[in-house]
Amino acid sequence: MKPTVDEYQPDGKYSRVGYAKGRATRRDILDQATALFGEAGYRGTSLREIAARCGLSHPGLLHHFPTKESLLLAVLEHREEVDREGLATGAGLLSGLVDLVGRNAERRGIVELFTVLSAEATAPDHPAHGWFADRYRRIVAELEAAYAEARAGGDLHPDVEPATAARQLVALMDGLQIQWLLGDPEIDMAAAVAAHLRQQGHHGRTGPEDAASDQG
Repeated sequence: MKPTVDEYQPDGKYSRVGYAKGRATRRDILDQATALFGEAGYRGTSLREIAARCGLSHPGLLHHFPTKESLLLAVLEHREEVDREGLATGAGLLSGLVDLVGRNAERRGIVELFTVLSAEATAPDHPAHGWFADRYRRIVAELEAAYAEARAGGDLHPDVEPATAARQLVALMDGLQIQWLLGDPEIDMAAAVAAHLRQQGHHGRTGPEDAASDQG
């Protein structure tokens, strides 16, 4: 990202303050776009609406994200990076997903964003179609590897087939999110995922009650 004119200094250099301001503005744009895309979807949101929420002019927003598509992809990549922070690999990914689901229960806007956009992106001409298709392929592959490692280590019922289990877990998590967004007061998404994993014979840490038992 190129610095703006007001970041330019007489000595021909760009100030750290200017860069910091630019990063803060970019983050605010991403946050406001995340909220609006989650509320109205990609097609129902305009760059002018996002700019207004950020207190920017339309050209000011275009300085950071020249197209609506580039902003959408930046939002998706940013949220994906946040979600994957601290997630283990291999068999540990299964337990880590329970923690992630628990965090998502405190981030309704993020859950709305992915639910709305993933549904919109089923249309082949949607700008995030390829991104979501690749994301699901990657997640299923990672979970299949996690299940295979857990089964090989004796931490899974031997009759659990990793490829099928991976798709079932993704379907369970997505379905729970939709029901939760629709306001079902009895849904504890993390507990439901933890119970599903225990039924498959997974003995890794799958919920807050496990952490409590470690301290007892």
